[in-house]
Amino acid sequence: MKINPITCAVLAALAVTRVSYADDTVQPAPTTPSTSAAQPAKPDASSASTLGTVTVTAQHTAQDMQDVPITLQAFTGTTLQQLNVVSFDDLIKYLPNVTFAANGPGQGNIYMRGLSTGFLGNQSSASIAPFPNVAVYLDDQSMQFPARNLDIYMVDMERLEVLEGPQGTLFGGGAEAGAVRYITNKPNLNKTSGSAEASVGVTDGGAPNNSANVVLNLPLIPGTLAVRGVIYHDHEGGYINNVPSTYTRQSTDGGGAMAPYVAAGGTSVINNYSVAQNNWNPVDYQGARLSALWKINDDWNFLIAESYQNLDAKGQSSTYPIGTDGQTLGTDQITSFVPAWNNDHFTNTSWTLNGQIGDLSLVYTGGYTNRHISEQQDYTNYSRSAGGMYYQCTGTSAGLSSAGKPICYSPVGYWNDHVNSTHQSHELRLSTPEDYRFRVIGGLYYEDFNIDDHMNFNYKTIPSCTPQNLANAVAGGYPCVANAMSSPGVEMPDDTAFGEVEQRGYKQEAAFASLSYDIIPEVLTVTGGTRYYHYSEWQTGTEFYTTTAQDNVPNGTYVGNDTVMNYHKTYHGFKSRANVVWHITPNTMVYYTFSQGFRPGGFNRTTSGVAKLDGEAQYRKPISYAPDTLTNNEIGFKTTFFDDRLMLNGSLYDMRWDNVQMQFFNPLVLGNTTFAVNGPNYKVDGGELQFQARLTDGLTLIGSGSLNHAKQTTSPCLIDNIPGSPRYNECIIQTGAVGAETSFANPFGEIGSVPAFSPRSQYNMRLRYDWTFGDGFKAFAQVGFNHTGSMYNQPATYPSGSGVTDITTVELRYLQAGYNTVDASVGVAKDNWDVSLYGTNLTDNHASVFTSSAQFIESEVPIRPRVIGLKVGFKF
Repeated sequence: MKINPITCAVLAALAVTRVSYADDTVQPAPTTPSTSAAQPAKPDASSASTLGTVTVTAQHTAQDMQDVPITLQAFTGTTLQQLNVVSFDDLIKYLPNVTFAANGPGQGNIYMRGLSTGFLGNQSSASIAPFPNVAVYLDDQSMQFPARNLDIYMVDMERLEVLEGPQGTLFGGGAEAGAVRYITNKPNLNKTSGSAEASVGVTDGGAPNNSANVVLNLPLIPGTLAVRGVIYHDHEGGYINNVPSTYTRQSTDGGGAMAPYVAAGGTSVINNYSVAQNNWNPVDYQGARLSALWKINDDWNFLIAESYQNLDAKGQSSTYPIGTDGQTLGTDQITSFVPAWNNDHFTNTSWTLNGQIGDLSLVYTGGYTNRHISEQQDYTNYSRSAGGMYYQCTGTSAGLSSAGKPICYSPVGYWNDHVNSTHQSHELRLSTPEDYRFRVIGGLYYEDFNIDDHMNFNYKTIPSCTPQNLANAVAGGYPCVANAMSSPGVEMPDDTAFGEVEQRGYKQEAAFASLSYDIIPEVLTVTGGTRYYHYSEWQTGTEFYTTTAQDNVPNGTYVGNDTVMNYHKTYHGFKSRANVVWHITPNTMVYYTFSQGFRPGGFNRTTSGVAKLDGEAQYRKPISYAPDTLTNNEIGFKTTFFDDRLMLNGSLYDMRWDNVQMQFFNPLVLGNTTFAVNGPNYKVDGGELQFQARLTDGLTLIGSGSLNHAKQTTSPCLIDNIPGSPRYNECIIQTGAVGAETSFANPFGEIGSVPAFSPRSQYNMRLRYDWTFGDGFKAFAQVGFNHTGSMYNQPATYPSGSGVTDITTVELRYLQAGYNTVDASVGVAKDNWDVSLYGTNLTDNHASVFTSSAQFIESEVPIRPRVIGLKVGFKF
């Protein structure tokens, strides 16, 4: 793997410390005020008679999760192993207020409490998608990315925290609706230990699975310096079949524009036989993590970690109910015509310095992430639209060239995306002792986030103007079309019709403070805090396209067929929070929380005029869109009863999401590129309940559920913003040519309608029994149930996709049916060995987690079919 320069510098600093081997004397571990270096312990579930505690750092201080005045869920590393959770797809079933619009591994958006305006898919997402409103953290490093949440493989984890509601004061932009925090295990200074685990499994109707990981913790200087390493590999067999299919052009394609070509015999039938195969979507995770902890003295310690992961997902994770030629397909089938993949790898270097300056605790933490993505997906179905035909046919006004006899070339198309990004962050925190009656946490934050995206839509199949093709065209043969140019002198591949070479990103500086005061010590506490942020955001590059000016001219001829972007803006503000916490008894806490969140704005690639009426544009796309904001008012309680054998937590919340960012893509009306604007407001009223019960010393029942009432509260319209047009400053209600005007539906949605990816209810429950038998054998059995309610993939007023076969937009609205899943496992352990048999999705449900028309055909991303697996582990 490639090590970045910052990694080298920090490793070099560590290298000056002389390492020697010492005796096995156990020495005290260093004081670790850091959120990264703390290692909370949890009783072994098989032997504890109470629920125990889980320590979290959701407020940048170590606390029992029962003392944190927000709705959160925390899973220890032991729990994650027991639930066979290694990816976010595995975890989502245990999160009652979280949905996931997933287009495959590493390709999706996380939503909390129904705060979503839909998901358009992955093409150009690095360039055009708004930044997410749920933050993802690996330890203290932000891993957010537009529409591509990093899919961190969960092995050797200390815990995972899911913080619901806005976290803008402590975690900044991106944590608008909440945050997901992956906390890794840190080196143990005093104990040599390790583990190895391997599993094999079968997928119903698919290929086998296997995985293995090894962990080693080694004190190099006991009590002073230790290292910890983990290496893993996980292969998930494919289960989607790319079935043999043909593609036959129809007279009705392109709204009837294909009819002259079919009549003239200028089309041919093609097939996908060269790429058709069963189980074509296998996924491989490979990675490693190495960390070192140095106890400098009793007051200071330093932690450094290097993480690497490569995710290789072949094929596509979606299926088609109806195939490319209109045939009905079976379960988990697709008709794709090109090789497809998503390769996503990252390296992350992070470091944390903890220390004491008098009574103050100091934490400096920083990180540098390099991420590289290469993806290719089928786009052949776009050829049935007028836009696709334009780049593949000549001889009539519907094609790119009207010269010559009507002819169409291959309809096979695809898009190819190459993304490189870097994300650097630094945070300095100071805090007073936790036993002070008046406590303060304050800090400074800086980050620099850069994305470089090279995106090609490769569906131009008209021959390019090579010297021979150009000579034939000039002599009266079929026309040729010169290759697209991204800027003068930069020529694209000969099948590229449209794309971008684009860079975007931002720099953020922030300062934050949180103050807590015990009005009545250990009974009544008030907290207030705020964050000042300043963003410098930018987007540069070029968007290129193919036009009629490229007919019959030599390749390499620049005809101005691009749009240059050079956009910059800054914005700043404050986001705050306040809590009142009342411990009615030591085991009963009620709270009120006010909190605010936000996410950064962004830019659009062009400012072209669209929504034409009688040939005149009524709307000019804006250069940029502003941040949106969220305000949360929440009351809740956290309680334990019966000597810590029953935990019951609940919350009610009212959230106002304002100036919400929305994306539009409607080629027939709003132009052939996606753009974003600020639109309506939403209101979410809801509640969540969590419980854990130790029914007997070995029997535990755990469950959680949410009920939300989410609705749109305003409905702005798309306003004619072009001076001099007939309806300037009025709502756009009609588009179309003279004599063929049609009504234009408000794309912002309707007041009272439900937002996208906002199920009314979600709940889960699991039962686990632990017991011992024989000569030191420990056994367990557990079963879990999950329910996710039905939801839409797009806001109201978007056209329904039900029964639509002539798809001209990626924004069709589909109802994703609610579904249930059941998981179970049994196992036995003795001494250092354990073995378990597990099953996921035992009812073999094939529900869709993301239904869309993103590829100009109805597609569904199904949950993984039933899996039966065997896992063996060893610890020392």
